[in-house]
Amino acid sequence: MKAIVSGLLNIETTAPVESFPISYCPIKFTFNGVTSNVSGVGCNIAKALTVLGDNVDLISLIGDDDDGERIIKDLKRSGIKTDLISAELNNTPTSVILYASDGKRQVYCDLKDIQEHYISPEKVMDKLRSADAAILCNINFNRELIKFAHKNSVLTATDVHVLSNIEDEYNRDFMENADILFLSDESLPCPPDIFIKQIYDRYHNRIIVIGMGPKGSMLLENGNISVIPAYSSGKVINTVGAGDALFSAFMHFFVKGHNALDALKRAVIFAGLKIRFNGASVGFSEEAEIETIIKKQ
Repeated sequence: MKAIVSGLLNIETTAPVESFPISYCPIKFTFNGVTSNVSGVGCNIAKALTVLGDNVDLISLIGDDDDGERIIKDLKRSGIKTDLISAELNNTPTSVILYASDGKRQVYCDLKDIQEHYISPEKVMDKLRSADAAILCNINFNRELIKFAHKNSVLTATDVHVLSNIEDEYNRDFMENADILFLSDESLPCPPDIFIKQIYDRYHNRIIVIGMGPKGSMLLENGNISVIPAYSSGKVINTVGAGDALFSAFMHFFVKGHNALDALKRAVIFAGLKIRFNGASVGFSEEAEIETIIKKQ
């Protein structure tokens, strides 16, 4: 697949906690528990697709600072092109993620001034038109990109993550212009099978997927709903980034030619293997490993 990926890049620090809510303690000592990685949804998706063998053009914004330089070096080491990443922010975004062994997590995401910036579709027009898919994350600088891609019949996909209202003002542009729409079940106001139909009736997306963590993933296509059980490798370290992994793998296998249900079956395995690792941008499996597991099922 030749993919345009546009989304957030940041420096992510993860730290383990015993449980939520967190009991106050002035200091906790941990050994090999706190990690710092280059991450962000754009990074996570680009790295996952690259490991799966796709050709990725990554669009994003960073700061002209040490963190920005770290991001560029890391992406280049991963074989990801960086020519469409602009260092125009005052500072590079950062995040802190607290995670517990039961899979719960709390994310503190500092976007700096990124929401005040804009990327012109004309800047990447040729790459968008030649892409098999435009995977455009729900961040302000992608609003015009997803409208342009959809208008020009490029396959568009986005993940709006946590959603509790189908008329959500922030995410409306993304939902209206997405052929493929992903979201989480974490803040749904009603059962997922009801909510997914409400989204379809409102926006008529070609495919909608709700990630439901240990309960699996729900797919709606052509008005029909299917649920794929979660895949367990028997080991869970950190669930952060599982949704990005699910989204990325689905796009890879779907664009490659699998039907939506078979693509989601493979994506669920990809996400289940990823959570054996600590950090949203690490732990991605190659396609051959996924196919080996599929054959054994």
